[in-house]
Amino acid sequence: MASLATPPAAASISAEEARFFGALAEDWWNPRGSSAMLHRITPLRSQLVRDAAVAHFGRDARSRQPLAGLTALDIGCGAGLMTEPLARMGASATGIDAAPENIAAASAHASAAGLAIRYQAIAVEDLAATGQRFDLITCLEVVEHVAGRDSFFAALAGLLAPGGLAILSTPNRTAASWAVLIGGAEMLLRSIPRGAHDWQRFMTPAELTEALANAGLTVTDTQGLSWRPGKGFVLGTDVSVNYFLTAVAPAA
Repeated sequence: MASLATPPAAASISAEEARFFGALAEDWWNPRGSSAMLHRITPLRSQLVRDAAVAHFGRDARSRQPLAGLTALDIGCGAGLMTEPLARMGASATGIDAAPENIAAASAHASAAGLAIRYQAIAVEDLAATGQRFDLITCLEVVEHVAGRDSFFAALAGLLAPGGLAILSTPNRTAASWAVLIGGAEMLLRSIPRGAHDWQRFMTPAELTEALANAGLTVTDTQGLSWRPGKGFVLGTDVSVNYFLTAVAPAA
C-alpha cells in the first residue's frame, strides 16, 4: 500500500519515518507479516505492563480487568497491537500515531473486535496542548523513531497524570543490537522490514533515563528483553539488545 496521507507536523515527528510505517499499515495485524516480531513479543509486553500497573496502582493481580477505572495512552500505537490489550485489561484506552494509515487500520481492527478505543493521528505535543492527562502511558519501540526528542519527552511527561506510570521500550545502542536487529533481523532473516531502524538513533538506558529525568520523570525499573534458545523472548537483566524502562511522575 502506498502511503499518501500527510503525517501531523510537530518537532517530534519525522515525516519520513511516519510514511515508512504508514506504508505497512495493511499488514500490521498479519502475525506472519512485516510486524511478525511485534506479534511475538506482545504477550510479554502485555504481562510486563500488567504487572507494573498492578504494583504501581495497587490493583488485584487476579482480576481479569486490573486496569479498570484507569486512563491509558499508547504513544506510537501503530495499528493497536498494545492498545487493544490495554483496553481488554479494562483501561479507558487512547492510541496515537504519526501515520494516519496506522490509525485507520487500528480503528477498523478495534471496531471489528468490539473494543471502544479512541484513536487519533496526532503528535504528542498537540495532544499535550489539550490539557489531557493519563494515568498510564505506554511508548513501545517508538523513541528510536522520534525526531525532536526534547519536545517529545516534555510532551510525554506533560500527558502523564500526577503519580502516573510510564512504560517505554527501545533498542540499546550496542554492537549486539546492531547485530541482532539490523544485521540479523533486517538484512539476513528479513523478519523486520529493511530500513526500519537507524542504529545511530538508538538510546542507551542511561541516556533515556537522563532524558526522562530532564522532563521531570523518575525511572523506577529497568528490564532487558532478550531471546533464549528453548525459551524464546524473555525479560531479565540483559539490556544489550532491547530494554524496558518504567518511570513515574511526581505526585500532586
